[in-house]
Amino acid sequence: MNAKKIKSIVKKQLIQGQDILNKKLGIAVFPTPLTKKVNSNFNEEPLINTYLRELAPLENYTIDIAAGDGVTMSNTYALFKKGYKGLGVEFDAHKFYRLAFNYRNFSEVQLAKCMVTPLNILSLFAGYQVPEKPGFLSLDIDGYDHFVLDVLLSKYRPTLICVEINEKIPPPIKFTVKFDPSYRWVEDHFYGQSISQLHTLCEKYKYSLINLHYNNAFLVPSELNYGKALSPEEAYSQGYLNKKDRKQKFPYNSNLEILHNMKPIEAKEHLNQFFQKYKEKFIISI
Repeated sequence: MNAKKIKSIVKKQLIQGQDILNKKLGIAVFPTPLTKKVNSNFNEEPLINTYLRELAPLENYTIDIAAGDGVTMSNTYALFKKGYKGLGVEFDAHKFYRLAFNYRNFSEVQLAKCMVTPLNILSLFAGYQVPEKPGFLSLDIDGYDHFVLDVLLSKYRPTLICVEINEKIPPPIKFTVKFDPSYRWVEDHFYGQSISQLHTLCEKYKYSLINLHYNNAFLVPSELNYGKALSPEEAYSQGYLNKKDRKQKFPYNSNLEILHNMKPIEAKEHLNQFFQKYKEKFIISI
């Protein structure tokens, strides 16, 4: 057995032994992050690296809103490992404790435990001295993302934005959950914004939609986009609808597949009925 193999086994045994001791002493145990090449959910990391290399942002500063534990399905962990400065924000107490543990050696990353809303996003950024043109923003709060991003873009201009959409809702339907401080996602289909709703912010703040990767849309300031800006229809078709493996990756969307065979007005009415229990809590239009 070679030395590298022996070292790996010993390290694993030491970690396991420390975990057992921690439990006996009543010390909180945090799982050691698994080392792997890609942490992002659907392999977004290579895309992010490519875009940042091409855009060459003035600030190597990254923001992760709804950072989770900072490792699992993270779009920013790889950047922070490279030494990027930044801010990680997480509201859930358990996830935040794990985030703090996982990032304990990232001296250039500040952490905030708070619920991000349109009412506090600007003061939060000001308090943590976020630069007005950060290099990268990852936003995924499973709720009223549209309104948070709207306020954020009124003052800040990230070089690259990765924002989750509700991929079930096809263009040209504009859909978003309304802002409500009491809103909590219950892991059903009711969350976020459609790609057409997101595109209204692109038009308002002069951003280009350059890619949709399953359920993550990528935006860049129009003045930095030397390629073709995509329409919501183009992005949705290329990045979600016509992906050969999307039904395998999103099996839970099967009960809304019918939307793709409906006319927009029919799809809008179907969604109104589908979200009947959330009446008055969302906005929908064509």
